[in-house]
Amino acid sequence: MRYSGKETEGADAASVRQGLEAVLKGLGFSAIELIISRHKGSVQVRIVIYNGKSIGTDDCSKVHRALMPRLELIFGGQESARGGNTGSAPNIYLEVSSPGIDKNIKDGKEFAHYLGKGVRCYRTDISDWTAGILESAGENGIIVRTTEGAVSLNFDLIAKAKLDSNYRDPSQEV
Repeated sequence: MRYSGKETEGADAASVRQGLEAVLKGLGFSAIELIISRHKGSVQVRIVIYNGKSIGTDDCSKVHRALMPRLELIFGGQESARGGNTGSAPNIYLEVSSPGIDKNIKDGKEFAHYLGKGVRCYRTDISDWTAGILESAGENGIIVRTTEGAVSLNFDLIAKAKLDSNYRDPSQEV
């Protein structure tokens, strides 16, 4: 997989994300990943949230309670506007989770959320991993501070990337 600096969500997920962002921001979170799937009159929404700190089950529950009414409005309105369901809204299943300690980073846009965190990137130019602290993320690539210094990686060189909770910056250790 090649990383892009662009969001890879479909139009449906992008419009839903827009409808949820204000609620998430008010709670102090951002959406890292949003996946929507439809099946036989039901809608499954999976969202990965992030706030720069540790996220627990209480946080996920709080976000779930806040987002569910908004999702009911979004999907209930879409179904009736399409002339689909005659009065009954689809069943909505919402799954809220944290990124996890070793999350796969699926899109270049995600890197901006993890500044200051440990990352590992599998590079196609050297067929090996580069690990370090994510210093910056731009439209075309990232800069990772490794034990050898800062390394600039264009998204075209990254085949796979993960958060690396085990990476410890030697210059920060006492």
